[in-house]
Amino acid sequence: MGTQTTAEQYPFDTSGIAAGADGIRRYTDLPVNLVRVLLAQAATRAESTAIVELGGGELTYGQLWERAMRVAGGLRDAGVGTGDRVAVQLPNGVDWVLAFWGAQLAGAIVVPMNTRLAPAEADFILADCGAAHVVRPGEPLPDGEPGELPDPAHTDVAALFYTSGTTGRPKGAMTTHENFLSNIESVLRCRELSRDRAVRHATLISVPLFHVTGCNSQFLTQVALGGTSVLMPRFDATAFLAAIPEHGITLLTSVPTIYELVLRHSALATTDVSTVRTLSYGGAPIAPELVQRLGPAFPNARLGNGFGLSETSALATFLPHEYAGTHADAVGFPTPVNDVRLDRPDPVTGVGELLVRGPNVVAGYWGDPARTAGTFVDGWLHTGDLATITDGIVRIVDRAKDMINRGGENVYSVEVENALAEHPDVLEVAVVGVPDPVMGEKVGAVVLPRPGVTAEQLVPALCGFARERLADFKCPQFVRVIDGPLPRNAGGKVLKAPLRDAEGWVAVPR
Repeated sequence: MGTQTTAEQYPFDTSGIAAGADGIRRYTDLPVNLVRVLLAQAATRAESTAIVELGGGELTYGQLWERAMRVAGGLRDAGVGTGDRVAVQLPNGVDWVLAFWGAQLAGAIVVPMNTRLAPAEADFILADCGAAHVVRPGEPLPDGEPGELPDPAHTDVAALFYTSGTTGRPKGAMTTHENFLSNIESVLRCRELSRDRAVRHATLISVPLFHVTGCNSQFLTQVALGGTSVLMPRFDATAFLAAIPEHGITLLTSVPTIYELVLRHSALATTDVSTVRTLSYGGAPIAPELVQRLGPAFPNARLGNGFGLSETSALATFLPHEYAGTHADAVGFPTPVNDVRLDRPDPVTGVGELLVRGPNVVAGYWGDPARTAGTFVDGWLHTGDLATITDGIVRIVDRAKDMINRGGENVYSVEVENALAEHPDVLEVAVVGVPDPVMGEKVGAVVLPRPGVTAEQLVPALCGFARERLADFKCPQFVRVIDGPLPRNAGGKVLKAPLRDAEGWVAVPR
């Protein structure tokens, strides 16, 4: 194992933290559960705006509590009990928020679902989690008389965030109330967000709420602060910029792709962005050059780079403003309660698999003890990311699991390969990331067809085949048809480096 980081290396507030017998350091003054967090804001900030849906409705904290309690009552009337799973298949908006809190107030486990999944993918998740109720678009939210308020324990599971795996089978990350609350506290400390009740907070959520960044690090953090979450049902650069002065946005968190599109937009030069005090990025590698442009574009904002996974409930490391210019290629220091180390670091390069330990690391994978045991070992999460750690600063250098990061959406190559390999005209296929200046990476497929099948025949048929089986963001946007076997090492494993470096990609019409 590599050397473990120490608290002295963290440039964050480390007060009020104590280590348990398991070695995990925890915040000592957290609320008991998410229910109490919302209840406190409903009691003290009933008239403050909690939610604004662009092009839709608004809710104060008082209204949010009352309506969520009715959703909880409706879920109970529908037979949902404590610990049952409630799947939410909605886009960002007021209804998503009400479904999330309604499930919590019913004592259920909420399952936020990616709205871009193909039907077969969604059906797998619903079956895997054993959903007792599904909240779908176009259907009214459950409604009923409020019942008894639940009071879950710290260790009770509150949500399942499904994350794709290299085997192609999604895994439900069991996120406890402590996981959520620890992440909220880490976000507050790492981003230095004021807890002064007189300070107004408003965040613009441009990423999906079904991801941990949008839900855990933005939406729930704002609830803890009593701030306002402005929700974009779908990203649009014009609407993004217009929302900043209209709603007095103070905090932006998004993926590099969105910031690239915003910086390229002609309206940026005439948009008042002076209210933005905090601007963070994550979810995908960011080019140092983009960081250098963000500073002048948002001159009043402190910049920061956040790194995490569904398995860490969002934030695991953070690069604060003071390091953003000189260490723009890094993901920063561990949060105040996270420890990081490297598994089997290379003696020359120092590169090893990044391991993370902390109270924000989820309880395992739903109904999958084998993969839980293989990923969470002796209290340490094996992230699958290759990294270096120098002076406490973590740098991600590669993705050990051949993951493609398409504008913040994780696409696992094996999952796509498995789908494409089912086509009868495909003999061999390998999927790799193709560099893209806006998205970071796009999905590329290298295909060896069966004899007699031409590229002109295969490419359109294969892409239509993929769209029937995969979410749109997982479907290949580039294809290269080859006339010989894929390159392999002596053990038979496909060598993907030469495939990534080769030319001759053909763009697939969308």
